[in-house]
This record gives sequence, structure tokens and C-alpha cells, in this order.
Amino acid sequence: MTSTQPLAALNEIPAYLQTLLDYEKQAVQHLAPDVWGYLSGGAMREISVGQNLSQFERIQLIPRHLNDLTQGNTSLELFGQHYPHPIFLAPIGHQQLFHPQGEAATTLAAEVMQSNYVLSTFTNTAMDQLNPHNPYKWFQLYWQGSREKSYPLIGQAEQYGFKAIVITVDAPHVGIRDRERQLAFHLPNDMQHPHTPTHISFPDVSPSEHKLFNGLMKVSPKWDDIEWLVKNTQLPVLLKGVLHPADAKKAIELGVQGLIISNHGGRILDTSISPLTALEIIKDHLPADIPLLYDGGIRRGTDVFKALALGASAVLIGRPYIYGLATAGALGVAHVIRTLLEEFEVTMALMGTATLKEINRDYIYRS
Repeated sequence: MTSTQPLAALNEIPAYLQTLLDYEKQAVQHLAPDVWGYLSGGAMREISVGQNLSQFERIQLIPRHLNDLTQGNTSLELFGQHYPHPIFLAPIGHQQLFHPQGEAATTLAAEVMQSNYVLSTFTNTAMDQLNPHNPYKWFQLYWQGSREKSYPLIGQAEQYGFKAIVITVDAPHVGIRDRERQLAFHLPNDMQHPHTPTHISFPDVSPSEHKLFNGLMKVSPKWDDIEWLVKNTQLPVLLKGVLHPADAKKAIELGVQGLIISNHGGRILDTSISPLTALEIIKDHLPADIPLLYDGGIRRGTDVFKALALGASAVLIGRPYIYGLATAGALGVAHVIRTLLEEFEVTMALMGTATLKEINRDYIYRS
């Protein structure tokens, strides 16, 4: 599929696929029950999964009228680079679970739609197979247990034209996922991950030591590793999964240039604070010029607006673009992005805001 085909085919999308929810309803028909459970489920009772969605319903919009919007646009600047719009694609691994072309299809769609894409460490498609000239791509790093094992991935990201390093800090251990266990989900034995083993092995521990605390947590990243990472790459470093303002402040003090406020889609720690609440708290504790990106529960253009009003510079979507991938490959991903972007543009116009910088808390109300 060429880069022009997804755009040309967008006009041929079936009429029953109008919203991201439509894609969710369609995607379940294309996936095995255990794979669907892995994608749509979350930690424990999945309370956080539901709250990530419902949190937007408690925020109402207060539009302004009669403003001049003839110079309206959705563009933004991050880390000295221009981005056409603030809808980015979050890192999701193992994408061949959902479509045979996996990340190759997703990155093609993202490039066509000029949507910044964050490639997961657990990609099935190697970095060198993606367009090195696409300016809209970041690399997400899962710490590999040591600096020596993590550093080569940073070097490859720099070599292949990625524009930032996103290190996920909220998942040193996988969440307790009841639904996955009940469905006996597991990754296919022959699934290839060119940049990392499927699972980082627990270090050997003595009988008197705790396997988790003295094992896996011993090799999970620490603050001094973050400081080391910042000093050993020329790319901007962002932390993904920050929810506490103290962690946010410490990260910035160590040279981290941006944060992705996220609770991992409710997949790691159930009943954690909702990311939208955390975004507002963290925004009040940091200098105004620190980029905060938002991840969690975005399904409509109004959700994008609300996240930006509470302090986000941009938003990331995860499950929705995978629904598009499972339904129609690259075309589905491109249509999901276009659908959400068009909804956001209409919301901006109806709210009386011409640029992203005009969107602030004055435009929202919480009962």
C-alpha cells in the first residue's frame, strides 16, 4: 500500500463507521476473544478503565461566540518542532495481534495523516523498516534492566530519525489483569520482537530474598537512570505514566523535557487517580512552559478540547487506533485519526477558539 492510497480510500469508508465507538464495535468482530480481552481489558476490576472514559462526562463546555476564526488552525510547537495537530498515537506493542501488517500499517497511516506516532519497544516492526524521513515519530523505551542493554535502543532511535525518547515509568511489573487470566491470553510463541525479548527475566535471587522486590524491581529504572538517560541522548526525553506532582517536579529538575500524564489506560494499577485529574494538579505545580501530554480515554473531539483546556499540549490515543487497525488496517487507522481531528476542529470552531493557545479553563465547567 502506498502513502497515497489511505487518503484516497478514506472517501470509501462504509457509512456505519462514523465514530471511534463504531470502530470499537466493529473491531471486536475481527479479533479472537482472548486478544479482544487483552486489548480492551485492564487491571483487576477495571475501575480505572471505566473512569478514564467517564471523567470527560463530568466536564461541560462553555462556548464563546462572535470571535474571528478566519486564521484558525490546530498546529503546535513541541521541542522546537512543528506539529500540524495535537492528536498523537500512543505506544502499543505486539500490533500483529490485531492486523498482519502491525506497526507497518499504523505508521503508514500516521505519516499520511501527519499524526505523531510513538513506536513501542515491543514493536513487531523494526525501527529501520520505517521511513527515516518522517518527522513525526518518537520512540518509547521500556527499560531493559540495565543501562548497557537500554543504550543501544536509544542509539538506534537517534540513527533512524526519531525525534524524542519516551520512557514508560509506570509499568515495572505488568498489572494484575483478571480478564486476561480468565481468557488464558498469551502472546504467540513465534511472534517476533526485533528490539527486545518478550519478557525481561527476573534476576536470580537467593531463597531468603523476595523474587519481586529483590528481583525484578532491582533492575527496574530509578531516578539516577533517568538522569543518565537525559545526559546520554541528544533527543528530548519524556516520562510516560507520571501521576504525582512530586514525581513531575523531580523529573523536570533532572532535565526531562516533557511528561505524558497517563495511568496506562487502566491496565497497570486499578483505582489509580484519573489522568485528567492528575493533569490539572501537575499543571499547577510546574512552570507553564513545560509540555504536558495527556493519555487516557480520548474518544471524541470534545475530549481532546477538554484535555487541552486542563493544560495538555497534545493528546495521545491508544485503543481507538487499534480498533481502526483491526477493522481495516492502515485505512482504518487513518480514518480514526481523521474522524477525531475533524471532530476536534468543529469543537474548536463552535467553542470560539481559533488556536490551541486560546483553549484554557475558562471554556469548561465542572458541576
